[in-house]
Amino acid sequence: MLQTTAPATALAASIGHLAETHIVENQPPHLRDYNLYQQDVALREAVAREGAAWAEADLQAFGALTGSAELIELGFQANENKPVLYTHDNYGHRIDEVRFHPAYHRLMQISLENGLHSAHWNQPGVGAHVARAAKFYLQAQVEAAHGCPVTMTSAVVPALLQQPELAAQWLPKITALGYDPRNIPMEQKSAITVGMAMTEKQGGSDVRANTVRAHALGAGGPGQAYELVGHKYFVSAPMCDAFMVLAQTESGLSCFWLPRWRPDGSKNALQIQRLKNKMGNVANASCETELRGAWAQMVGGEGRGVATILKMVTMTRFDCMVGSSSGMRQAVAQALHHCHYRSAFGKRLAQQPLMQNVLADLVVEQEAALAMTMRIARALDNADASEHDKLLVRVGTAVGKYWICKRTPAHAYEAMECIGGSGVMEDCIMPRLFRESPVNSIWEGSGNVQCLDMLRAMSRSPGSVDAFMTEAQSAAGADRRLDAYVAQLGVELTDRSDIEYRARGVVEKMALALQGALLVRHGNAAVADAFCASRLGGNSSGLTFGNLPRGVDCAAIIERATPRL
Repeated sequence: MLQTTAPATALAASIGHLAETHIVENQPPHLRDYNLYQQDVALREAVAREGAAWAEADLQAFGALTGSAELIELGFQANENKPVLYTHDNYGHRIDEVRFHPAYHRLMQISLENGLHSAHWNQPGVGAHVARAAKFYLQAQVEAAHGCPVTMTSAVVPALLQQPELAAQWLPKITALGYDPRNIPMEQKSAITVGMAMTEKQGGSDVRANTVRAHALGAGGPGQAYELVGHKYFVSAPMCDAFMVLAQTESGLSCFWLPRWRPDGSKNALQIQRLKNKMGNVANASCETELRGAWAQMVGGEGRGVATILKMVTMTRFDCMVGSSSGMRQAVAQALHHCHYRSAFGKRLAQQPLMQNVLADLVVEQEAALAMTMRIARALDNADASEHDKLLVRVGTAVGKYWICKRTPAHAYEAMECIGGSGVMEDCIMPRLFRESPVNSIWEGSGNVQCLDMLRAMSRSPGSVDAFMTEAQSAAGADRRLDAYVAQLGVELTDRSDIEYRARGVVEKMALALQGALLVRHGNAAVADAFCASRLGGNSSGLTFGNLPRGVDCAAIIERATPRL
């Protein structure tokens, strides 16, 4: 036996050596511990261009935070651990509590302490909405789902101002730089969050078909107390402290402020039936809720609920633009990073002509989306002082939400394909970006609703179309392709025959015209040329990404947008 020990040991060592089948090579390093803001040239240019250069230092610091490995991991943890509903406590008391993973709470804390819900309201002025949008755009790249309550808490401000006494009572807590997730009356909190509940089963986007009834507890009217009875099919972020809700009165659909706790400290009759089992946006909870005599106060005029809550919806729709632009940026950053390091067929993927065409096209789409979004952010900053910008917000938000959100799913998929099989794995961010990509197009009014809203603006605020065309014509003479496209758009807009049938095509052309004008005036020359050649010119008929025509400087576009560790 002793004689065989040495040969056996040698054989084991030999087999152990052979078991080392490969080393990890030709793979990119993890894209983390980098500055999301510093590495995004298009964002930095937009921030300076649209009036928020004063926020540069703050954005640099926030970019370092959002690019850190710690925050990126929080995004994964929040999505791997879905919220859980507890309708009752262990003694049988109704609590209607949704519990989240600590990662979700940490992300909420970071967003609210950094003013993503309130900085633009607390310190309005030049570039305030622009700077806030830039921060939201950075944070949404880490984790988009928790942005839902952040957005609604931000967006409720202009709606709540329609009822001054309620605004005076609650705006200090709405805009406070803090986060308190406890399930207690908001009177006991220094900072609160706000959600909304509009949708019902039978109506969907047709909110005038809502059946929830509001019963006055006294004289009724603006600011007065009511009890609401009925079912809400989608309640966003049910652990918010209060909600803006639509319900029917004798005078028609009205808007209400609905807290989760009654003023006497008892639990309000807002009972969660179940959480939605969503495809994406899973870190955030959505639910079906029964209102069984839930106490609420009317906001705005009786029967004016749609007009009142639209002041909130306009802001949430703008954040859909920000969020989808953000998703595009993270998707293209992942694709560019992968292709910068990965080699195939003898050279880096980012140097392969066909892959360059795809990557550059993805960059062009994302930069166009960002340019349009940040222009609307500046218009929001100027809306009170400029009639032009006020009208631009009115029609530009509908057009932008339609087009940017509509383009995001295809963009996410194409970026995933650039990465290949690894991009489909759940330990990569791409599956989450893909599942998240349709949400903003559906939430707050689907594509058809946005097109109809644009038509409504054309009929009720004719100046909004003139304001939009003024923006589209602002680059006149700089690019013949853009000039021809804008001229054709003018013809389309003056032809009102069967315009509802044609509305998607019209809105698409409006979006492309505005994006083209912004890129030609302010964007990178190579990106602007690629956009006009591929989206506005007559020499490209490709319907997928990667159909940029000859002559585009793909290498320059890729170099500009690739993040560097």
